[in-house]
Amino acid sequence: MWIDRIIETLWQSERQDEHGRVYAVLDAARDEAVLPFLLSNEVRHECLYEGPLPREILAVAPYLVPLEREKPFTRELLKQAWGRSWGLFVTAFEDASTVRRHLRHFLKVKDEQGKRLYFRFYDPRVMRVFLPTCTPYELKALFGPLGSWSMEGPEGATLMRYEFQPTSKLTLQKLELTSRKR
Repeated sequence: MWIDRIIETLWQSERQDEHGRVYAVLDAARDEAVLPFLLSNEVRHECLYEGPLPREILAVAPYLVPLEREKPFTRELLKQAWGRSWGLFVTAFEDASTVRRHLRHFLKVKDEQGKRLYFRFYDPRVMRVFLPTCTPYELKALFGPLGSWSMEGPEGATLMRYEFQPTSKLTLQKLELTSRKR
C-alpha cells in the first residue's frame, strides 16, 4: 500500500541502529481542516510562531507535529493530507524543541530590497521548487540539525526526499506512488 511505502521511506536513516525522529510541519492556512484534525486527534503539536497569538492567527499558522511510525495517527495523517499539500516532513536526531527552534529561523526572509517577508517553506509546492536552487551554504543552513526534508510531489504521485550530503551535494530520492488511491 502507498502509505506503507511512504512510512518506510520517512523512517529510513543512514544510521542503521536508530531511525531518528520524523516530524510533520503542517500548514493550517492551506486547509481549514488541518487544525481541527490535530485537535480532534489529541496529538502533540506546536505552533512555529512565538508568543500569545490571537485565534485568527492560530487558525492559519504552521505546526510542528512529532510523529511515531506505529501510531494510527501517522497513517491517518498521510491518508488525509497526501495530495492536498498540507505540509512536509523532516527527520532529525534532535528533540522537537530543537527542531522547532531551527525551523523558526526560516519563517521570515529578506528580499533583494531588504524587505522582510514570510517564507512558506512548509508548503511542499514552495519547498520542492526552492530546495534545488539553494547554494551549498544555503543548504547547510537550511538542513542544520535535519537529516532530510520530504514532501509530496506534484499531484501527490511521488514522495520526494531530499538529503544534504557531507560533500555539499543535495540528493533527491523519488518514490513513485502509482497505486495511491484517494
